[in-house]
Amino acid sequence: MGYSNEFRIKPGSKVNLDKMDAGYHGGYDDEDKAAQELQKNARRLSELQALMYAENKHALLIVLQAMDAGGKDGTIHHVMEAMNPQGCSVVGFKVPTPEELAHDYLWRIHQHTPRKGQITVFNRSHYEDVLVVRVHNLVPEEVWSKRYNDINNFERLLANNGTTIVKFFLHIDKDEQLQRFRDRLDEKDKQWKISDADYKERDYWDDYQQAYTDVLSKCSFNYAPWYVIPANRKWFRNLAVSEILVETMENMDMKYPQPTVDLAEIKRLYHAEVAEEAGFPVSSVHDKPEDKEKKGKKKGKKKKKKK
Repeated sequence: MGYSNEFRIKPGSKVNLDKMDAGYHGGYDDEDKAAQELQKNARRLSELQALMYAENKHALLIVLQAMDAGGKDGTIHHVMEAMNPQGCSVVGFKVPTPEELAHDYLWRIHQHTPRKGQITVFNRSHYEDVLVVRVHNLVPEEVWSKRYNDINNFERLLANNGTTIVKFFLHIDKDEQLQRFRDRLDEKDKQWKISDADYKERDYWDDYQQAYTDVLSKCSFNYAPWYVIPANRKWFRNLAVSEILVETMENMDMKYPQPTVDLAEIKRLYHAEVAEEAGFPVSSVHDKPEDKEKKGKKKGKKKKKKK
């Protein structure tokens, strides 16, 4: 289907979110068909994560950004559940602590980036420092406007050191956001998320859209691409994100490491007795590799005919 190409923001392009349909759902008419594809992608993601962990040469950083109720938590739940927690972590960035504010704004981010063999998901990220900080004038424009270059250089540093970066903006429209706020009132497991601040932030919708437009336009590169995912339909959002992740990881061209021990010798030394007790032929595990070679040569010799 090529969602990677379809939703990827090309370097240097000017983004217009108003022209991007948040309700787009590809060639799928219903959730059931998409669910089958999502399950297939989940199995593949599980395989690829195990391969990444074993090879221990690559790291993957997944950045999730969205407006309130945009589906960051839902994406983590439905897509990342395929991952083994031993090799995958989720980091949520909230209001900086006094300790974090005493450092540069990227300090708290860098310490949570993934090491080789690991996958890390950022639920919100360093981009908050050119989004909410900008919208609410928390620092002067002369400060936040310089941060785009800081972020681009930071991400290039990560990429140059073996980290693959993929960034998703989960795109919903204003009506969909209000409907999700309304739905939370009747869903006991989500009522805890309701806050006055979320409703008040809607007054800044246009400002946020402009801030996101600049982020997407200025900070999407081949080494750290942005994808704008139509997210009004949650099931399509999950499918698109999972497909892009599968393609991203397959492009890493990962391979399982070669064994560091002699497997034949391990079998001979430690597994022959088990095979005998189970009633299996054990000649193959008792014989050393050189013995097998000698036997092969003997079998290959023909008996000389008597004159």
